[in-house]
Amino acid sequence: MRDPTAFLKEEYDALVRDELDWKLRVLQGPSLPWCEVDGREVLMLCSNNYLGLSNHPRLKEAAIEAVRTHGAGSGSVRPIAGTMDLHVELEKRLARFKRADASLVYQTGFAANAGLIPQLAGKGDLIVSDELNHGSIIDGVRLSHADKAVYRHCDAADLEKVLGEAERRSPAPRRILVITDGVFSMDGDIAPLPDIARLAHEHGAMLYVDDAHGEGVLGDGGRGIAEHFGLARNRVHVEMGTFSKAFGVVGGHVSGSQDLVNFAYNRSRTWLLSGSHPPAVAAACIAAVDVLETEPQHVRTLWEHTHYFKRSMQQLGFDTGKSETPIVPIMVGESGKAKKLSQRLFEERVFALPIIFPMVAKDRARIRTIMNAAMSRSDLDFAISAFERAGKELGII
Repeated sequence: MRDPTAFLKEEYDALVRDELDWKLRVLQGPSLPWCEVDGREVLMLCSNNYLGLSNHPRLKEAAIEAVRTHGAGSGSVRPIAGTMDLHVELEKRLARFKRADASLVYQTGFAANAGLIPQLAGKGDLIVSDELNHGSIIDGVRLSHADKAVYRHCDAADLEKVLGEAERRSPAPRRILVITDGVFSMDGDIAPLPDIARLAHEHGAMLYVDDAHGEGVLGDGGRGIAEHFGLARNRVHVEMGTFSKAFGVVGGHVSGSQDLVNFAYNRSRTWLLSGSHPPAVAAACIAAVDVLETEPQHVRTLWEHTHYFKRSMQQLGFDTGKSETPIVPIMVGESGKAKKLSQRLFEERVFALPIIFPMVAKDRARIRTIMNAAMSRSDLDFAISAFERAGKELGII
């Protein structure tokens, strides 16, 4: 009888053969600009820790104090006995930071998308999604019983066409939900949110923005893409984000109206049925909001590094794609070549991972670099020199 699990090894071996497998490297200590990975001191260029807050003293002190006062865990899911005063304080502070009526904290950003999207649109409704939206959005959409439509990446004209076709259906959709990433994590480009918001409003659609890579990076004080474009609060109905990137901790969240939050925590099974954050996590997230509100230099430095690094790499002849943000892809093309470049960089003491299929198209492999406000100009020069040597060796420049 054939082993029913034989396919596991067969499919993994196929990934290895096609150079599409992931080989995990291990961080041995805190996420710092210079850190130890697999026993080697390297410059970190692939962390989402945009502002360097994961090792900020205020966050660490808040986490330690919360363990002393509240223990190691919450003991339950939020709706039963797992809502602590720290969770309530975090949601109030986050709503104030986002200039929203209310916020709700999820266990992860993925849990927010997977748990809320299927509840916002169901049978008889339509979800319209950018073709390059994050996998957590895609999974959330798939879990819904709504009809689905996809518009071309960041193409407002194509979105308008899709919405117009939806209105001409018989029967017309009961509700329409338009979903887009704010910043697209593979290319670092920004959604044309003013056009998307205008079209959603004109067609009576609800607008959901995943701003995981925009918060802490874009807008006044790092408040995100809606602030970046100066959009009225009632034009973006759901702002989803995460604490695991610029905030330096972990967790997902949504902000919007009080009605949205009331609906979300009563209907999202990922929220209802998952244990709540340990006290240390909630306290560290509160401290991260404090830092963003009181230490604006981190966001300024992040953008100074971004402009310098991107300009330097382009001058060397590297293709940085469509990036408009601190996500700077170094386009390579072939998955195998991207892996070789990553390995050569690691040998040069620069930790920058390849992004390959299925995260991107097979001919769009790249090294995705992400800037960090905690780095110095000399750190950037070190990375640029390493890229120059490895890029010339592999015939990329």
